[in-house]
Parts: sequence; C-alpha cells; structure tokens
Amino acid sequence: MKVKQAELKAAAYNVEQFPTWEYPEVSFIGRSNVGKSSLLNNLIGRKNLARTSSTPGKTRGLYFYLLNEKLCFVDLPGYGYARVSKKERARWAPIIEDFLGDRLNLRGCLHLVDCRHEPSESDRLMSDWLRAHTIATITVATKADKLSRGALIKQISVLRKGLGLFEDDLLIPFSAVTGAGRDEVWKAIKALL
Repeated sequence: MKVKQAELKAAAYNVEQFPTWEYPEVSFIGRSNVGKSSLLNNLIGRKNLARTSSTPGKTRGLYFYLLNEKLCFVDLPGYGYARVSKKERARWAPIIEDFLGDRLNLRGCLHLVDCRHEPSESDRLMSDWLRAHTIATITVATKADKLSRGALIKQISVLRKGLGLFEDDLLIPFSAVTGAGRDEVWKAIKALL
C-alpha cells in the first residue's frame, strides 16, 4: 500500500477518548522496546510519525494514526516493562482489553515479538489472549537483521513453538533497519481488511 497521507489523529488514555469513526483499524501490540513504533514508521514510510525511544515504556496511551483517510493503525502501550509502575500497568490493562475485545472497527492485531529471544511469559499470555478472543493476529518477529539467516530460521521455529502458533498462523520476520519483511506485513494487513 502506498501511504500518501498519514497523521496522528487521536490519543486515548481512557475508553471515553476512543475516536468514533468507521475507519478499519489494525492494532500493534508487544513488549516495551520490541519495535512497535519502528515497524509502524517503516510501514508508513515516515521516520518519526510514531515516536521511537531508547527508553522503553514511553507509549502511555493508545495512539490512532490515520492513513490515506482509509485505514487506522493503533499503537498500544507496551507490556512487560519493569520500570513502569504496577499501578500504571494496571491502569493500561483494562483500556487495552476494552479496545481489543470490544472495538467494532478492529480488523486485527500485529503482535510483535523480538526474534532474538524466546517468547516471554507476557508474550505467551498475549498470544493466548488474542487467540481466546478470536482476534485475527499477525505475529511479527522484529529485529530480524540482528541474526544470521540460519539463526533466524531456528528462532522462528522457537517462537512458533513458544507462542503455541499453528502451522498456518502467520509469523513474519521483520527488520526496521533493512526493511526485510515489510511487503509481507503489508500483504498480511491487506488480507485482514
């Protein structure tokens, strides 16, 4: 998809702030510092629309990015970061669950995991939660440029097993540095729509 227009249209810190519109939405979720903003920026073709940070846990709300007045990407707060207070994480959880569980515009979710590591307990819980709520999910293994081709193939198998993915569940390696996997992610997003 060629993105000619992209802008941050809304930031929601509670359910009442969710925008009311008819645009189809695709959400991005994963651990803090997994590369959600980098993937989002790469797909859009802009460097800094979604703000990236070297400090994990900076995304504190749900950010709605409107593309070409047709599609919305929704960046959700990262999970599993220890420096964010338990109170703050507890505040995010119901907002994220309300969005993922009840949002009529939601067409699917990109669940990001770091390809260099085995899935964390948080990654497994999120994968199970998305499956239990029958949310169409594309799993994206980020930071693929950090591994050799052979190591990446091995890690994809580890991720698939660790997350309990079935053979036909999508698991796409991606690198924001090289752009590898970008076309496959866009193809999968178009299939959601």
